[in-house]
Amino acid sequence: MRPQKWHAHATVTATALIGCTALALVATGPAAQAAQPRDLGRQTLAAHDGWGSYGTGTSGGAAADAAHVYTVTTWDQFKAALADGGSAPKIVRVKGTIDADGPSCASFAVPGYDFDTYLKTYAPQTWGRSKNLDGEPDDSPEGLRRASAAVQDAYIKANIPADTTIVGIGKDAGFKGASLQIKGVDNVIVRNLTFESPLDCFPQWDPTDTADGNWNSEYDSAVVYGSTHVWMDHNTFTDGDHPDSTLPYYYGRIYEQHDGELDIVKGADYVTASWNVFENHDKTILIGNSDSASTAAVDRGHLKVTFHHNLFANLVERAPRVRFGQVDSYNNHFVAGDGYSYSYGIGMESQLVAEHNAFTLPDGVGAGKILKKWKDAPVTAADNYVNGTLTDLIAVHNAEIPGETLQSGAGWTPTLRTKVDPARAVPGIVDHRAGAGKVC
Repeated sequence: MRPQKWHAHATVTATALIGCTALALVATGPAAQAAQPRDLGRQTLAAHDGWGSYGTGTSGGAAADAAHVYTVTTWDQFKAALADGGSAPKIVRVKGTIDADGPSCASFAVPGYDFDTYLKTYAPQTWGRSKNLDGEPDDSPEGLRRASAAVQDAYIKANIPADTTIVGIGKDAGFKGASLQIKGVDNVIVRNLTFESPLDCFPQWDPTDTADGNWNSEYDSAVVYGSTHVWMDHNTFTDGDHPDSTLPYYYGRIYEQHDGELDIVKGADYVTASWNVFENHDKTILIGNSDSASTAAVDRGHLKVTFHHNLFANLVERAPRVRFGQVDSYNNHFVAGDGYSYSYGIGMESQLVAEHNAFTLPDGVGAGKILKKWKDAPVTAADNYVNGTLTDLIAVHNAEIPGETLQSGAGWTPTLRTKVDPARAVPGIVDHRAGAGKVC
C-alpha cells in the first residue's frame, strides 16, 4: 500500500510551487528573453548548479547551428541523428514516445536458441549450484543466450556523442526500452523525457549468486560511463507497464529483466541530476559499480555527482548506492512503498552529503532503514525530515540497525548549489514540479 504523503505548511509560497529551475538562456538581456519563445534545446545548466556546472560547465548542444537540430519520432531516426554531423554540436528533439524494444524478444533470438532447453539444461537439480555458466561453449544453450543477448544489446543501445542535447517536445516525449550510453564523452544534456526501463530478453542464470541463485539482467535506461559534464533534468524513469510484479519466476527466483534506471560509473565526473522522478523500480541508481582494486584505480577521485529536487517514489534500493564519489544529495523527496529496503547506500570510500531532504515512510518502516552501510565510510546527514519530523538519520540508523554503526562527517562541504529550499517544504515543491512534462 502506498503511504500518504505529508505536505509542507502554508508557508510555501505560490512562487515556490510554480517557479522554475535556474536556467542560462542563449538570449541575453530582459528584452531579448521576453521577445524569443523558449527553446529547451538552447538552455544550459546554470552556474553553480551542482557538480555538472564545475569548470567548463554543461551546455550540451546549445551552440548547434540549424543544420544540426533534428526532430525525431522513431528509433532509427534518433540513432541516425546522433551519428550525423560528426563532432558538431547537435540538438535532438524527441517527439512522442519512441519504441526501442524492437518487434519482439523473439526477433533478437539467434537460430537454435530455445528458452525451454535453457531451463532444462541449467536446472539446479541437473546443473547444481556450485558452478556458474560463464565457461559454456558458444553452441550450448548459454552460448546461444549470449549471442541472442548481443543482438538485443546492439539494437536497444544508443551512443550519445559529445556536445549534444536530447530534449523532449511537450509533455509526452520519451523512450520505451531504450538504453542511452553516455560513454567517454563530455558535455551532454538530457531533459524532459520519460524512460520506460528496458526489458532484458535474455537474463543469465547464475546458480552461485546467493545460496539460491539469481537471474541477472543488463540494460539501464541511461548510463554515464567515463563521461564528464552531464545534466539529467526533468526526466521520469519508471518500469511503466512492466513492473517486477508482472515478471515470472523460474528455479524459484524472479526472472529479473530490469537493471538500473541511471548508473554513473567508470570514472565519470561532474554530473547534475535535477528535478527528475525515479519511480517503481528495484535497483535504481549505482554510482561506482565495484569495490575491486582495478575499479578503485579508475573511480577514486572522480564520481562527483549532485542530486537535487528529485522525487524517489516506490523504489526498493539504491537512491543512490555510492562508491568512491563525492555525492551531494539535497532537497529530494523519498516516498517509500512496498518492499522498501533503503535509500542511500554507503559504499567503498564514499563521501556522501545528504542534507535538507524529506522522507515519507509508511507505518512499520523505521527511519533507520534510510541509510544502508555497505562499507565503513563517513556520511554527512543534516536537516532531514522524516514524516514531517526533523530526524538525525545517522543516530537513528545506529540505534535501529545493530552492528552497522555509521560515522558522521563526509569530509567535504558542497558549494555548488543554487537555491536550497527548506526541507519541510520539499514535498510540496518537488511533487508538483519534478519529472518529464514539467519543465518551465
